[in-house]
Amino acid sequence: MPTRAGHAIGTRALSPVVVHTAPLVLPVCEPPVVDGAVAVRGDRVIRIGPRREIEAAYPDLTPSRWPGMIVPGLVDAHLRLDRAPARSAVHGVTAVAGVAGDLDAASSAAEAGLGGVTYLETRCEDEARWERDGRDRLITAIREVGHPGVIGIAPHSPDPVVMEDLAILSRTFGLRLHVELGRHPAGFLDEVGALGPGCHVAISGPLDEADRKLLRIRGTAVAISSPFAAEGLLDGEVTIAFGTRTGGDPLAAARALTRDGSPGTALDRLLVEAVTLGGARALGMAEGPGRLGSLGQDSRADFAVFAVEADERTAYTALLREGPGRCVATVVGGRSRRPGDDRKAEARRPA
Repeated sequence: MPTRAGHAIGTRALSPVVVHTAPLVLPVCEPPVVDGAVAVRGDRVIRIGPRREIEAAYPDLTPSRWPGMIVPGLVDAHLRLDRAPARSAVHGVTAVAGVAGDLDAASSAAEAGLGGVTYLETRCEDEARWERDGRDRLITAIREVGHPGVIGIAPHSPDPVVMEDLAILSRTFGLRLHVELGRHPAGFLDEVGALGPGCHVAISGPLDEADRKLLRIRGTAVAISSPFAAEGLLDGEVTIAFGTRTGGDPLAAARALTRDGSPGTALDRLLVEAVTLGGARALGMAEGPGRLGSLGQDSRADFAVFAVEADERTAYTALLREGPGRCVATVVGGRSRRPGDDRKAEARRPA
């Protein structure tokens, strides 16, 4: 049936615009904006800029006015999903690299309102068991996992043949890999084809120079889960992120690595980028429409509000050193949430 020009079949009305303002907006990908605003439509950011400009563009709206600063949602790049992920948003976390030991745990991140990637863990001990039923069980789990988010694989088999097949499966299905280096050396992972930009690793201890070089060459990001693990990784040559494993505060973990110095040091910025943009890069979600870890046009509307005062010069240092424990709200996919919401969500979870 013909239609009139300009009228498309099956189109829906656009979501309303919501404007969020704060004394400071820290996009990470762009310079800080003093007295700034973020305009959101649905689950996407459509504009960032000075508050007066944004409010003038949408004069009929009543903005949500926040204290302190608006920053991209933090990314926890290593979280066991059986460790109450509902607590994560209290710290400003909006996305996680969640490792699930079973299908029940795999749904917990989505239930907690968190984005990111859910990694299905496989520990198949040997090739015979893998060939008999391990591969089929994993493929079935990938297809049946009970949430609509992004799925990956956490390969933790001691068998090199199984690990190699898991690396092949990840490429075949277009799935990301996430591995704990305490279980497998970097050289072993490279031999089985697991390392690369489609994989990130979690470490709890320092890497030697050869391993750091290998990860850098392969473009593999590193999730730091202990202050001791940061040795040799703060030079900006390897993409770093922070993982808490148990749903802790990645910003506090980053703060533990600060050094005395003037506000606005390069290290402070690197550490803030690690808990935002670095985490998004580890999950393969730092680019394109719906990207995480930074705020800009068409990025996903995931951000956190911290009750911290700062200006353009001190923004990164103030967030890093004063931000832990001072998150007052998160916006996930355009929807505002306050810390109390997460305690209610956790209380509803079965014992």
